[in-house]
Amino acid sequence: MKVVVTGGSGKVGRAVIRGLLEHGHEVLNVDHRPPEPPAASAPFLPADLTDYGQTLEALSGAEVMSGMAAVVHLAAIPSPVHATPDVTFANNIRSTHTVFAAAVRLGLKRVVWASSETTLGPPFDRPPDYTPVDEQHPLRPESSYGLSKVLGEEMARQFSRWSEIPFIGLRFSNVMERDDYQQFPSYWEDPQLRKWNLWSYVDESHVAHSVCCALDTDLAGAQAFIIAAADTVMRRPSRELMAETFPGVPVADALAEHGTLLAIDGARQALGYNPRFSWRELF
Repeated sequence: MKVVVTGGSGKVGRAVIRGLLEHGHEVLNVDHRPPEPPAASAPFLPADLTDYGQTLEALSGAEVMSGMAAVVHLAAIPSPVHATPDVTFANNIRSTHTVFAAAVRLGLKRVVWASSETTLGPPFDRPPDYTPVDEQHPLRPESSYGLSKVLGEEMARQFSRWSEIPFIGLRFSNVMERDDYQQFPSYWEDPQLRKWNLWSYVDESHVAHSVCCALDTDLAGAQAFIIAAADTVMRRPSRELMAETFPGVPVADALAEHGTLLAIDGARQALGYNPRFSWRELF
């Protein structure tokens, strides 16, 4: 199908555009800045996604690509440390609203968008209720960034209810490109360094795979799924990490030795998500 990717020039966007093109989709990259070379060969359209008029034109394909069927909304200030809290919240809420509203006005067939693991409690100064943390765990945003994602999920529910368009949120863990794995040995001696997201990560290939799955799956309504790798960033067993760092927090009996503590069973079952790559193949 023809797909608009907002934020396609960013770290996540680059991987998603490559994956979509490899799966035969036609892609339009909408961002406030052009992609850096080398980049996937998708047409680029600059736009301010906090402006509804520009967003409406961009999601229609403007004069670049007609017949858009879906949007993958990735554009956002990407973490709590990239701007002040108010700027982060205002930008992310505004751009999410304009993209969702434009998608509904244009009658797109599907909206896939980037939510975040931060909806669930990172940096986990308050321990999780249980692990692996799944989609039934209470939402506990601890930053304006995380709050913007929680409210984005509520917007998705209401826009989907009004329009009957499927809205699929992907709660991405900490996204890694291949060069990022060189940092992993520096974490291994001190579990505190990465306890903030339960030692989780997601590879760029997993992100692209999850977006393709979300575009292809037959789901109705608005749903959100955790997207992480199947393992942790640590060499030590996951159950041992939990016992040392979060004593007393229940751990599921079925947890694999190095299994992720952000559960991906929901995405596996509903989307067909299957993250095959692990950093362990590199060391």
